[in-house]
Amino acid sequence: MTAREEILAAVRGALRDADRAEAAVPRGYRSVAAADVVELFAERVVDYRAALTRCTTAELPGAVRAALGTARKVLVPEGFPVDVGGGEGELAEFDAVVTTAALGIATTGTIVLDHGPGQGRRALSLVPDVHVCVVREDQIVPGVPQAVAALDPARPQTWISGPSATSDIELTRVEGVHGPRTLHVIVVAD
Repeated sequence: MTAREEILAAVRGALRDADRAEAAVPRGYRSVAAADVVELFAERVVDYRAALTRCTTAELPGAVRAALGTARKVLVPEGFPVDVGGGEGELAEFDAVVTTAALGIATTGTIVLDHGPGQGRRALSLVPDVHVCVVREDQIVPGVPQAVAALDPARPQTWISGPSATSDIELTRVEGVHGPRTLHVIVVAD
């Protein structure tokens, strides 16, 4: 008998002996009170080293311009709700991008883009050095299970938790390697 045949025989034996009843999987997810989701989201966004601004709808244009800072060339996807005077050109020429989000997740501080109106294609959120993302308070859900339930699985999705970072090289954190070095989330009160 070859080593391969021995291994396969052992696997078959283990499967034959295993209890075939479905094991119950506990679904005791942590829950967040509805009143606390926006506060928790804001706290977690900052924990991930992203900048955070909170504003009203009337204050949004000024908040977006302030978040863009000194960015010279700003990419604005079709459907973005604020006129920030974005330009045209090759993606690599842009300093910053502004997008909306499909939703935000409170427990993880994650923003999710499903690339609908105001979000553009996935590459837009990965190439420019600065990403400014607008999330309305009513788009913030308590946790990942609620996010998955709210999202359309047929749409492409990009989940973002903080600015791009890696610790691959000698365990030293380096930001901006695989995407924007700066993430600025603007939470808009209804």
